[in-house]
Amino acid sequence: DKHLHSLENMPDAIPYITSYYSDYWGFCLTHRERQQLVDGLYQVVIDSEKSKGNMTYGELILKGKTEKEILLSTYVCHPSMANNELSGPVVATYLAKWLNSFDHYYSYRIVFVPETIGSIYYTSLHLEHLQKNVIAGYVLTCIGDDRTYSFLPSRTGNSLSDKAARHVLKYHFPEYKEYSYLDRGSDERQYCSPGVDLPVASVMRSKYWEYPEYHTSLDDLGLVTSSGLFGGYLGMKRIINGIENNHTYQAVQLCEPQLGKRGLYPNLGTADSHREVQNRINLMAFADGQHDLLSIAEKLGVPVWDLYPEVKILTDSGLLKIC
Repeated sequence: DKHLHSLENMPDAIPYITSYYSDYWGFCLTHRERQQLVDGLYQVVIDSEKSKGNMTYGELILKGKTEKEILLSTYVCHPSMANNELSGPVVATYLAKWLNSFDHYYSYRIVFVPETIGSIYYTSLHLEHLQKNVIAGYVLTCIGDDRTYSFLPSRTGNSLSDKAARHVLKYHFPEYKEYSYLDRGSDERQYCSPGVDLPVASVMRSKYWEYPEYHTSLDDLGLVTSSGLFGGYLGMKRIINGIENNHTYQAVQLCEPQLGKRGLYPNLGTADSHREVQNRINLMAFADGQHDLLSIAEKLGVPVWDLYPEVKILTDSGLLKIC
């Protein structure tokens, strides 16, 4: 009986129990099934062996215009669970398909590894390169249900990864819950560890440990939905776009330029004229070569994606330049 594992408070769920690096055996079952067992002798058969193996992982490198990289990491070690496991590789795969469809500024490193030992192994192979090139990174896990959004920052809490995720989630799902790095539990533990020091955060739907089906057989395809997965995908897509577009801009002309003659201001001066181009005017006011686009969006109180068309208009007109 001491080798059986069940959940008394969830009698119809099979728990996911692990034992690492020690000689131990056990079986997980529902508590209802466990209660039906009778006292007596049982024969236990475990057809298994210990042997030297290898570390298998997946890696996709998508080259951009710069060698600087964004790291997307997900894990592939306990696929019987849907939100805690399969949602991450699914969203990572579709982000890879999207990134492969256009010319992006940054390079992308997308890795599929066993959790913990896999990220340690992968980091050991590429540490110097990662430290030199990774400017932002995210662990993709628990990103497939419909309940909420969650954010766990990097160890420093003020990296570009943190800045972009906080800004996007504030507009994508204002009720999102932010956790502390003290609540960490996935591969950000390895990527952010002292001496590695990568700027890696985690964006999730319902966070591991925080939803009742976590690490049980109830974390299934009834919990993960197409809308939940798409929401996670869309949130990450907006975060990545935020970093892709996050340049620092400088206004070219001293004082406010005459927008009317350039066709960039409404022809009629009405009460609404200024409001129609407010983002355009305010963007130029803060384009001092010191503030990046995410910082300007925060100052203006608008989602950064509202500024993308304004940046294009002003750069095409020669009124803004990238520093």
